[in-house]
Amino acid sequence: MSWRQPTRRAVPARKPRVNKSGSPRKKPVDWEGQEQAALMLWLQGELHRQTAVAPAHEHTYAVPNGGSRHGKEAAKLKAQGVRSGVSDLVIAVPRGGHHGLYLELKATPPRDAGLAESQREWLARMEEAGYCAVLALGLDQAKAAIREYMSMPATQVMGDREEITHGSDWRR
Repeated sequence: MSWRQPTRRAVPARKPRVNKSGSPRKKPVDWEGQEQAALMLWLQGELHRQTAVAPAHEHTYAVPNGGSRHGKEAAKLKAQGVRSGVSDLVIAVPRGGHHGLYLELKATPPRDAGLAESQREWLARMEEAGYCAVLALGLDQAKAAIREYMSMPATQVMGDREEITHGSDWRR
């Protein structure tokens, strides 16, 4: 029995995408994503410094709804509950009579994109449901909104909290 190197077929190189002038097109920069990552690093720093914003760090999560996806992947995610317009970050800390904070982050102008109608509707729906809903244009506005929200008094639950029986096995 002899061993031989498997033959590989040459895969043709992709043609680089070009703009109207014929020069190679640059990859788009995800300014919003970079600012969101910087915001999460800032929250981590606030946790280490034990500032008034620190409790937000452990209760903040991103909703990866944005970006472009291929048809099959998009259909699969839609079937699993992905919705257009859902805000970028959620801070699940009740403050100021609100249940939590929904934060839609756009890149700092002039690199910001407009607020889509589905995003505007989502923010309005969350506000109607008892959440604080904000649009932040850039990292500095996002920090200011979080600082302001976290400086509000904790939301108090009045009366006894009702429990549901289905799905509570995790408490055992």
